[in-house]
Amino acid sequence: MEKTKSFDISKQLFVQAFKLVKANAGAAGVDKESLEDFEINLKDNLYKLWNRMSSGSYFPPPVKAVPIPKKSGGERILGVPTVADRIAQMVIKLLFEPAAEQYFLSDSYGYRANKSALDAVGITRQRCWRYDWLVEYDIRGLFDNLDHSLLMKAVKRHTKNKWIILYISRWLTAPMQMPDGSLKARTKGVPQGGLCKALHNPPYAKKVVMPS
Repeated sequence: MEKTKSFDISKQLFVQAFKLVKANAGAAGVDKESLEDFEINLKDNLYKLWNRMSSGSYFPPPVKAVPIPKKSGGERILGVPTVADRIAQMVIKLLFEPAAEQYFLSDSYGYRANKSALDAVGITRQRCWRYDWLVEYDIRGLFDNLDHSLLMKAVKRHTKNKWIILYISRWLTAPMQMPDGSLKARTKGVPQGGLCKALHNPPYAKKVVMPS
């Protein structure tokens, strides 16, 4: 008889999460396991992941740091989680996103369900015919410097689910594995890659295109 788990998490969520992660494709993480590799023993791999998360013993592995050149010069670091970790993040996203979605502005397009950059371009094009001015701004290093304590305060405001809070807090501090193999601890910010960035992108951090 299977022992009672610390957290009641539906196994079906992991099947759904895998399908979504597979549809998004993506490279292997620090364990070098591809989606194809993971799928060879899909049933066992999903069960192991469910077992660890429902028992509270899941700790995310390091995030693979991949330097990406910028058009303006220099580079930014893209964080690539393992396939299993992306599935774990997707499980949380499936439950947490609907709770927070209602608080977003209608003109907020980044990391939104059923919205995209093309939608933002479309509404901007429409408004260009209606206005002869615009205001553009950007926050330098926003995702690199987000305060973890403030992020968790925002998360707790939108959910009381203990295991969602637990795993989001663990993802925040998962180390980065740099190209030379060294591990870099993280005390602020979220990696630009995987699903964590979307999970920690609160409504008030969204860029509004133009006033309607």
